[in-house]
Amino acid sequence: MANFNRERIPERQPHAKGAGAFGRFETTADVTGWTKAALFQPGVVTEAVARFSTVAGERGSPDTWRDPRGFALKFYTSEGNYDLVGNNTPVFFIRDAMKFQHFIRSQKRRADSDLRDHDMQWDFWTLSPESAHQVTWLMGDRGIPRTWRHMNGYSSHTYMWVNEGGERFWVKYHFKTDQGIECLTQEEGDRLAGSDGDFHRRDLFASIAAGEFPSWTLHVQVMPFAEARDYRFNPFDLTKVWPHRDYPLHEVGRLTLDRNPTDFHTQIEQAAFEPNNLVPGIGLSPDKMLLARVFAYSDAHRARMGVNYRQIPVNAPKVPVHSYSKDGAMRVQPVSDPVYAPNSKSGPAADPARYAYMERWEADGEFVHAAYTLHSEDDDWTQAGTLIRDVMDDAARQRLVSNVVGHLQKGVSAPVLERAVDYWRRIDKETGDRIADGVADG
Repeated sequence: MANFNRERIPERQPHAKGAGAFGRFETTADVTGWTKAALFQPGVVTEAVARFSTVAGERGSPDTWRDPRGFALKFYTSEGNYDLVGNNTPVFFIRDAMKFQHFIRSQKRRADSDLRDHDMQWDFWTLSPESAHQVTWLMGDRGIPRTWRHMNGYSSHTYMWVNEGGERFWVKYHFKTDQGIECLTQEEGDRLAGSDGDFHRRDLFASIAAGEFPSWTLHVQVMPFAEARDYRFNPFDLTKVWPHRDYPLHEVGRLTLDRNPTDFHTQIEQAAFEPNNLVPGIGLSPDKMLLARVFAYSDAHRARMGVNYRQIPVNAPKVPVHSYSKDGAMRVQPVSDPVYAPNSKSGPAADPARYAYMERWEADGEFVHAAYTLHSEDDDWTQAGTLIRDVMDDAARQRLVSNVVGHLQKGVSAPVLERAVDYWRRIDKETGDRIADGVADG
């Protein structure tokens, strides 16, 4: 009985409802000019685990609520674990980490009634104009993917790649689904939420069990290091995308999921993804949201599972990694270390390129201190408007208006509703007017 009382763990704060599977990543292209990371060398095959999730719902919530989807990956590389924590959207609602807990609270349940509340959501969004781009994605077709197999995954954040010569590049990851993009309408999502709350979880497990292994092709956008300083908008802003005409996609390899978990709790619920798990050749950027997540994710795992969560098999690397943890003096431990390769020696003499890179990074410290310095074309509305006018077709724009109107008609108070209409008019005047008319007619 005592064991039964203790065998579960608290759910994640955001991303509580999810599921995943195991598979492999194969590098099919030569990207060694940009990174020396072992898993991205041509022909290398790396074991991986993926977890997909919704953001706002609790562990028992329906899979088909309108919500961003988490797209978290752990690569068991020959140099230790590399984790990539992303979403099915290339942007996010905020760029200031101090707003994160306020944002998540606005998407969760009210303190008084413990009910989800659209008024609270729109109150946050309309007071945070930087959310406009992500809210446009959320209210469009991709706000409810048909299945996890039919959605893309994005790093959203900008990362750094470093090659053998110590040259640095800024990169964004795009995992493009090989099954094609497919989405549910609001009506389909609502129906499935009532008839099969585990629709996405069931689909992934059943597809892999039937031998229909989903796959995604990884592409990256690459920006030369020096171009970040004077690019027309801040390239480290999590609410922005890099236009493909400026930085086209380059294929890297393919992720395939081909094995279901045999113990969901141990292998998926206790899987701990953390962006501080890095390997040589991959680094962080000055994105303040990314730097905050480097702290917050590992801290969340310590709170949820205890300080030894990295020793749980799903979180342990497949190779020996040196660590000072658990009374060790750089003894081999089954934990991930983001700096040292297995059995490596340390110091400038052992890795001159790495230490030269570190010295240059320190010399460029102003990048970190001024990550959100405004560039010439920075604003909160343009990219969201471009998404509506240049990416969506007429039918998609109509569905966007219908989704927003339906959302605003569910308990949004008059002051917040007025701000919401103004919010959409700032994104796109015609769309805002149509939303105003739709709310008034309802």
